[in-house]
Amino acid sequence: MSTFLELGVPAELAAVLADSGKTEAFAIQRDTLPDSLAGRDLLGRGRTGSGKTIAFALPLVARLAASGGQRRAGLPRGLVLAPTRELATQIAATIAPLAEAAGLRVTTVFGGVSQRPQEQALRGGVDIVVACPGRLEDLMKQQVVRLSAIEVTVLDEADHMADLGFLPGVTRILTATPAGGQRLLFSATLDRGIDTLARRFLSNAVSHEVDEESVPVGEMTHRVLVVDSTDNKTALVRELASGTGRRILFTRTKHQAKKLAKQLTAAGIPAVDLHGNLSQNARERNLGAFSAAPEDGGVRVLVATDVAARGVHVDNVDLVVHVDPPVEHKAYLHRSGRTARAGAAGTVVTVVLPEQRRDVKDLLRKAAITAPLEDVTTAAVTALVPERAPHVRPAPVQAQPQQQRQSSKQRPAGGEKHGAANPPARRRRRPRSGASGAGQGGGYSTQSGQSRQGGGRSSQGR
Repeated sequence: MSTFLELGVPAELAAVLADSGKTEAFAIQRDTLPDSLAGRDLLGRGRTGSGKTIAFALPLVARLAASGGQRRAGLPRGLVLAPTRELATQIAATIAPLAEAAGLRVTTVFGGVSQRPQEQALRGGVDIVVACPGRLEDLMKQQVVRLSAIEVTVLDEADHMADLGFLPGVTRILTATPAGGQRLLFSATLDRGIDTLARRFLSNAVSHEVDEESVPVGEMTHRVLVVDSTDNKTALVRELASGTGRRILFTRTKHQAKKLAKQLTAAGIPAVDLHGNLSQNARERNLGAFSAAPEDGGVRVLVATDVAARGVHVDNVDLVVHVDPPVEHKAYLHRSGRTARAGAAGTVVTVVLPEQRRDVKDLLRKAAITAPLEDVTTAAVTALVPERAPHVRPAPVQAQPQQQRQSSKQRPAGGEKHGAANPPARRRRRPRSGASGAGQGGGYSTQSGQSRQGGGRSSQGR
């Protein structure tokens, strides 16, 4: 093992890491830092959880601090491209304390939120931008930001950007950065055009690949439990969600994630959801609740679609449950990678209906995972959930005065005046269905129900 100081990391940055308990470098950090700190272009390959964020955050901050460049409006000097909002937010959170120690400013740029605060930050001057390609290109076209002063560019999870169709935009963005700047590309694979991107934009690059044995994965145990009916599947998932540690439950669709989070909360197991239909504020709020300790108002259960399979890092996730087995083996690996990170232990459970047996066997074979299909037993469930968290009594059902007032406005013309006391019973209208606040429990909300939309309408598709 090597310390960050031994690898050449500036003392003030190493001190920031030491304050958070990080003193020994992981394999990908140990291998790449001597080259990246020296200013060389670099191609780093390693799977999720290998420590890539710190591996590029340190040289990014160190080189910008040493260059002595001045902060100017709309002209950042460091750029990190990431495929998703969640990953961009978490990268920025990792960079921020390092940047602060070096006197640098960092901001995020991504879609799904108002661009005005992003414009204000860029025009006020920032040193490092962590961005998703789409919104960054929009701001470039509007001349809010220019990349002509970029000294260091990082591409994180380039293979996922390829999966999402972002490579044309990434190519245009990289073309807009100075040819002489340092470029660091991190990816789990080199397929789907990543090798072409590396050849075009990396100059005399060094390549480092972290093998699976050197990644601090702790003990990741895979279990595949076969249930004979949908009802038994529901009961098993509820049992798996009831433990004392953090757990992430993956579903295939947004609707299923939202529904399951509500059902668990109503059953006394507070849960939040994460999927593409949520606003950015709701995503951050739910992730914050999942990251917080229970005594601080946090929840132990996150129900998510594959939007959380990559780029979402929360410490001490004990269990990942594939409520719906993914279609593709890469999704299985990325979902599973939310547990057993950075040396911690974790368990991955896949719940399988009889008709899914063949597909799941094929999925595991492609993922190179050896795990027998086993019938559900009391002993198996007890081993996975040795202790249950305290039951949280669901919140009482309450009518929403706002919707009751709305109903009174809709009374037929010629009746009692709006707001009059004790209108005739024959002219009363019942509040619309969906106004009861069902699905909330223990003071928690799944934040996705948008229950104030009349008629119980779902926000899905809006």
